[in-house]
Amino acid sequence: MADTLKGETCPICLEKKLSLTEDEMDIPYFGKTFVFSMHCEGCAFHKADIEAAEMKDPCRLTFTIEKEEDMKIRVVKSSEGSIKVPQLHMSVTPGSASEGYISNIEGLLNRFEKVIEDEKENSEEDSAKTTAKNLLKKIRKVKWGEMPLKIVIEDPSGNSAIISERTIIEKLKAKKKGS
Repeated sequence: MADTLKGETCPICLEKKLSLTEDEMDIPYFGKTFVFSMHCEGCAFHKADIEAAEMKDPCRLTFTIEKEEDMKIRVVKSSEGSIKVPQLHMSVTPGSASEGYISNIEGLLNRFEKVIEDEKENSEEDSAKTTAKNLLKKIRKVKWGEMPLKIVIEDPSGNSAIISERTIIEKLKAKKKGS
């Protein structure tokens, strides 16, 4: 059961309308996990993260979407994890706005679709709109199982997962400082 603390000071609007929530979950094939979130009723600020209860090694997870049923595969992304979709030349890298979440492959693709849709709507260049339209078509084909697509998650904290026996899990080499 989630523990929630209400009436905290929001770091953005400074109103005492922030709720802090901590929840414990047991995710099959992944283990005991803590989900933390902040949400402000005043300014709609939101931040979330996920941590595994036990220390994990830095990892690279590679999964190739091959069929429509793959949309249901569970995805855990920590705030330190980066997601790359090489075929679409897209990536989400960790930063101050990076959030951890639990979703599925379809939810992950929906997040990319939203970014592309926003880009299409806000761009004034026809070439950018055409590129966005083509990317959206490709994502639809992937969702329908008509086109394979590789997703790579790299996580130095080891707190991310793509929960499928087809996921390729590799140790992530630690980056040397200065490189």
